[in-house]
Amino acid sequence: MKKLLMVFVSIFMVFSVLAACSQGSPSSGGEKSGESKDGKKRFAIVFKNTGNPYGEKMMEGFKKAIEAQGHEAILKAPDQPTAEAQIQMIEELISQKVDSIAIAGNDPDALEPALKKAMDQGIKVLSLDSAVNTKSRIVHINQADPERIGRVQIEAISEMIGGKGQIAVLSATSQATNQNTWIEWMKKELEDPKYKDIELVKVAYGDDLRDKSVSETEALLKSYPDLKGIIAPTTVGIAAAGKVLTDKGLKDKVHLTGLGLPSEMAEYIESGVSDWMYLWNPIDVGYLAGYAADRLVSGKITGKVGEKFSVGDLGEKEVVADGDGAQIMLGDPFKFDKSNIAEWKEVY
Repeated sequence: MKKLLMVFVSIFMVFSVLAACSQGSPSSGGEKSGESKDGKKRFAIVFKNTGNPYGEKMMEGFKKAIEAQGHEAILKAPDQPTAEAQIQMIEELISQKVDSIAIAGNDPDALEPALKKAMDQGIKVLSLDSAVNTKSRIVHINQADPERIGRVQIEAISEMIGGKGQIAVLSATSQATNQNTWIEWMKKELEDPKYKDIELVKVAYGDDLRDKSVSETEALLKSYPDLKGIIAPTTVGIAAAGKVLTDKGLKDKVHLTGLGLPSEMAEYIESGVSDWMYLWNPIDVGYLAGYAADRLVSGKITGKVGEKFSVGDLGEKEVVADGDGAQIMLGDPFKFDKSNIAEWKEVY
């Protein structure tokens, strides 16, 4: 009887040990939620679409900042610049339990349900370059003051065409938040009486696709034979327009300005097809977003207006108001012309 009792005790102890082992940690292998297998936190960036040099430079800057903090960077972009494609990627990142998502939105409102779902699960969400609405993110990384970006491009095209004639805008997608904001400021600038002899005939959309931007430029030239100037506030669009104007021999007949990458626009500025254009450093936009994401995840900032934090090579930045939300400004748009394009085309 005594031996039988000892057998039962032994069996009970074995099952107790197995039960304790089966409980384990809440995540397999002891890996914490949001961390990769090597213990690094994971920070994702989702750009508008693949094949966009501006976006590639932005993601490069983001990756540099994230890795400088000892974290893992996840770089994503859909083949086409649609909200639906970005939503799918957001859902995938939620399932991967990343720590943060930085997104250049293809639509200001359509991404809201997916991004709110991410935030509800503790993921820090911020937008950059092209904002999503304030309910969909904690803070927005703004490359420059939208008002100045819009107004300065009208000032530029007016000077190029002598303050008189028809102009058109070649934008990215019709839903792009940043493009639409800049265009609204362009229209407000045109309300000034000094532009009374300038007519904005059309806003065309090349969807940030090279071939479509080329087609839209050609359509503008055909529909408006008296066109004097084109503003393309998109790096893909301005390069496409530069090629069309060059191929058609329209230098000094149709002037071109907007926002472009120095490396892609150098030949058109050096040839005079574009007298000058503007941009900021997209590497710095991504770099700022990377640091902001790290500070949000670590709790060093919460996205409250007035908070300040260090951004590596860029120095100190401050969270400022953005309507009913918050944003962080990179700086003013920078002018590229014949005097400096040779230097900058080697940078980006």
